[in-house]
Parts: sequence; structure tokens; C-alpha cells
Amino acid sequence: MLSNIWNAVLYKPLLNALAFLVSVIPGGDVGLAVVILTILVKVVLFPLSQKSIEGQAQMNILTPELNKIKNSGASKEEQARLTFELYKKHNTNPFSGCLLVLIQIPIIFALYYVFVKGLSFDSGLLYSFIHIPDHINSMFLGILDISQKSIILAVLAGVSQFLQAYYMPKPPAHDSNSKSSPSFSDSMTKSLNTQMKYIFPFIVAFIAYRISGAVALYWITSNLFMVGQQIYAKRKDPIVIEAVKYIE
Repeated sequence: MLSNIWNAVLYKPLLNALAFLVSVIPGGDVGLAVVILTILVKVVLFPLSQKSIEGQAQMNILTPELNKIKNSGASKEEQARLTFELYKKHNTNPFSGCLLVLIQIPIIFALYYVFVKGLSFDSGLLYSFIHIPDHINSMFLGILDISQKSIILAVLAGVSQFLQAYYMPKPPAHDSNSKSSPSFSDSMTKSLNTQMKYIFPFIVAFIAYRISGAVALYWITSNLFMVGQQIYAKRKDPIVIEAVKYIE
């Protein structure tokens, strides 16, 4: 049942979109098709990912107030009430960012799976109005064969992942003048941010090299799109601008 929904709603539409792009791109360059399809999906998901960025920025702004509530000495019930009132006052849902990310995950995973399996098209999965491309060229721009492992694309995937983590909204640093020590959640957040920035890029590069150049190209395109979106948000979005000014 779930596999049928997966195929009908996510996998087949994306696979057919890739087949269509390969058939209309001059020379049947699959690499260009991967880049274009990734960008199209990211554009569709732009409002959701933008909301996630805004939600993280809003939480960063509220962090000092939340810390005051935690350090107030009030009972757990009173802290919960004050926290709820703070969220309500600023019209903030602390779980909205997580929910928006969870919505995106199946779509992104389906796109990833298409690039893992979709370089040789199966006519049984294509719609009647989509034909198997006459010419399938796996040489991206005539330079790199994305059907094979590529150390160059793998390294670029890792670098792009580092850039994506670098431009992510950062949580406020713990106030050094505060008498209280960093909370467990603060320490955990700092640790996760460090891992995302310095360790995860190596993991991405390793996976990208082990699978194929198509997946690496997908990761590069997706990460660079997110970098551009985060830069745009920091310059154009009032909530993110305020959060950045506060952190700085």
C-alpha cells in the first residue's frame, strides 16, 4: 500500500520528469537534466524551506527570553505557561520548522532515489505520453561521466555541504557573563551544529563517491540552491535579518 503511494505520488512523477528533460535537452545530457530537475523541485519546496529558515530565526530571537524563563526559578507548570504565552505573543510555533522539514524529506528522498535508479529508464514506469529518450548521454557537459564514481564530484558535494551548513541560521552563543552554565540542550545544539559543519561534509563526500556521480551532482545542486536561499533570506527576510543582527 505504502509502496504504491510512494510510486504514484513521488517516485514515478519525478522519474518521468527526468525522462522528459533528458529527451528535450540537446544531446540527452543526463547531468543537465539532474541539475534542472533538482532546481525545479527546490523551487517548488522554496516556500516550505523558507518557512523553516524563518522559524529557526524566530527561535533564535526568542532564546534569551526562553533562557530567562528557565532560570527564573518558577515551577515547571509556570515555566510552561510563560513559554506558551511567549510563543503566542510572537506568533511562533516551535515545532513548525520540524514539521516543514519532515514534509520535505519524502520528496527529497524520492528525488535522490530517482537519481540512484533512473539513469536507465524502464518503460513500465513511464507515463504513456513520456517516451524513453532516444539518446542518453551520461557525460555531464562532455567532461564527467555521472553514471560512474567521481572523486571530483564527491569532493565538490562535500564542499557544498560545508557551505550549506556554514550559512545555516546559527543559534545564539551562550552569554559568557551569565552565571548559569550552558544547558544540556544548548550543549547538544552546539555539538550538532559542529558536526553538521565539519563532519557531515565528509560523510556526504564518502556516500556520493560510493554511489555515483549523479547523486553527487544532485547533492551539489541542492546544497548550492540552499546556500543561495539562505543568503537571500539574510538580506531580504525581516525576521532572518533581525536574528542575524542579534547573533552578531
